[in-house]
Amino acid sequence: MKRSHLYGALFVSFAMGGWAHASTAEVCNRACLEGFVDRYLDAVVANQPSMVPLAPNVRFTEDGQQLVIGDGLWNTMRAKGRYRLFVTDVPAGQVAFFGSIEEDHRDPQKGTPALLALRLKVRNLQIEQIEQIVIRDEKAGERVNAMTVDPVYLEAIPPAERMSRADLIATANKYFTGMQQNDGKGDYPFTEDCNRIENGMQSTNVPTPKGEKRPDPKTSTTYSAQWSCLEQFQSGLLHFVTRIRDRRFVAVDEERGIVFAFGFFDHSGGATRTFTTPDGRTVTSGPVQPWTWQIAELFKIEKGKIRRIEALLRRSEYGMISGWSTWSQGMSDVARDVTFE
Repeated sequence: MKRSHLYGALFVSFAMGGWAHASTAEVCNRACLEGFVDRYLDAVVANQPSMVPLAPNVRFTEDGQQLVIGDGLWNTMRAKGRYRLFVTDVPAGQVAFFGSIEEDHRDPQKGTPALLALRLKVRNLQIEQIEQIVIRDEKAGERVNAMTVDPVYLEAIPPAERMSRADLIATANKYFTGMQQNDGKGDYPFTEDCNRIENGMQSTNVPTPKGEKRPDPKTSTTYSAQWSCLEQFQSGLLHFVTRIRDRRFVAVDEERGIVFAFGFFDHSGGATRTFTTPDGRTVTSGPVQPWTWQIAELFKIEKGKIRRIEALLRRSEYGMISGWSTWSQGMSDVARDVTFE
């Protein structure tokens, strides 16, 4: 590295709180990586790529499509929102982010709420990879923007209880595998207080409305958001998800016990809508047409069990892949730890 470039790198590292030692001057710590997210978003709002250090070979995708830097959200984002949740993977130089944002509106005086799932890979204090999903759903944007980050996500796991990145990924992947198998008999590692949020909407443990009876997981023909994480999986009524593929685990925060993954949930339709529940009942449910959710999902894991799940998702073309996988990888339901790729 040229001396002038080295001095520039040291300055950035000091400014962002990432300086630790001369021998690791170009390694970002937590504050440094999370600072890159803010610098990137500020650059997108201004539509000024020069505001953030980009590697010469930087690669950028939005909603699975490879784009030129400055295109897509760069043209339409007008402000950062209030919701900000990071999954910071210092060893891999990766940071993932859930956030609310504001895009353009027909009325220049207004903004349109939206959501962003973002991954940045940083090396030598430059961004090498940018992967983002934009959820253009105004109501979801409003819901998430009004949320506060669950403090459970910010709690550090006691050092003696921390799991390895491999074990954290394996535990999170049991969620995908259990949902896809849908036999009600899998290994479902949920805490008693496990809760899931999807696009800002609670999808487990929802209170039963006054005057209504709570659905019984043993007799209901459709799964209910009133059930716990475990009840939903044990019901065997998640069969409408026929395949969970392109499971890319992109950031692991061992200190806080959080895993961040991208993937696709397929709903094949047709004959797959009819299935047999664990207790032998025949049920028909799920989308009538082929349907794919492109999803970013994170898991808070404590003592080998999933305590919190948060997801941002958008409908995509059926069978699409991430833009970071081969076709074979994209069609596979095998979990991939891509943090060091």
